Amino acid sequence: MSNLSFAAPVQSLIARVEERMAQQAEGYNAHLYEVLTQLMQAGGKRVRPTVSLLVGGMLDVETEKAVTVAAAVEMLHTATLVHDDLIDGATTRRGKATLNTQWNSSATILAGDFLFSRAASLGAEVNNIQVMQHFSRALSTIVNGEINQIFSRNQIANREDYYERIYAKTASMFELAARAPGYLVDVSDEIGDALVAYGYGIGVAFQLVDDALDFSSDAATLGKPVASDLRIGLMTLPSLYYQEQHADDNRLQRLQHGEHLADNEMDALIEDIRVGRAVDYTLETAEGHIQDAIDALQGLPDGPERQALVELAEYVVERKH
Repeated sequence: MSNLSFAAPVQSLIARVEERMAQQAEGYNAHLYEVLTQLMQAGGKRVRPTVSLLVGGMLDVETEKAVTVAAAVEMLHTATLVHDDLIDGATTRRGKATLNTQWNSSATILAGDFLFSRAASLGAEVNNIQVMQHFSRALSTIVNGEINQIFSRNQIANREDYYERIYAKTASMFELAARAPGYLVDVSDEIGDALVAYGYGIGVAFQLVDDALDFSSDAATLGKPVASDLRIGLMTLPSLYYQEQHADDNRLQRLQHGEHLADNEMDALIEDIRVGRAVDYTLETAEGHIQDAIDALQGLPDGPERQALVELAEYVVERKH
């Protein structure tokens, strides 16, 4: 994990989260242990478990339970990445080869299933029905969103569809990370709603920034091709904004009707989106969601953890990859 200021209050606990995750493959097929080790060593800033740990500290949640919830959340996230890469046919993530380039599809699916099951097992260890119910809802939302995304490729898109997709893909997981620790100390509905609002705000912003970077960054930094979503027929906010501002440009419309664009035409479209206002607009929209998330924290217990949650929110829109 990178040495980020917002993680300072829980830095030692992140190491314990990773230990709990590594233990989940003990006693199972050796290849599963190798996969889990590989995935954990692939990088990542552990933002989601950091949210859980900071909220846990802010609410005086028992440390071991907070670590367990954080590990369950990160294990769930890791499992979704395995299936996402296979579904998307991705060959790299964070600049490293994906599991589906090393194993066949059947083995990759089973590895993802194993990670889902171990995430559920971790979540159950805190012995709280509300945590498990929210965990189940989040997983159902993620899977439903992935199915919707598959059938949304090369179809007419709008902002409502887009926001539903990024809620399922990203924000629902951040909601879980922020809300789950609150169940362990039985917080009021008001505090629970504030935690959900915080998770939603940073989750939506996180995906908006990802979608902006998908156009503004380069393949080496992204660890995947530039405009990878557009290349497979998925519209994100930069593309939608460009379409709204250039109604006479029919390239996006043709894509949404299933027409294949030649490589030179696709590259030209991507460049047009990159150099216009679409990326800046997307980042400005993300900043609005971050402000909503920070505002949601105002009624929560003050202290270093709450301040770190503010810094984490600010980091979401400042990151470069």
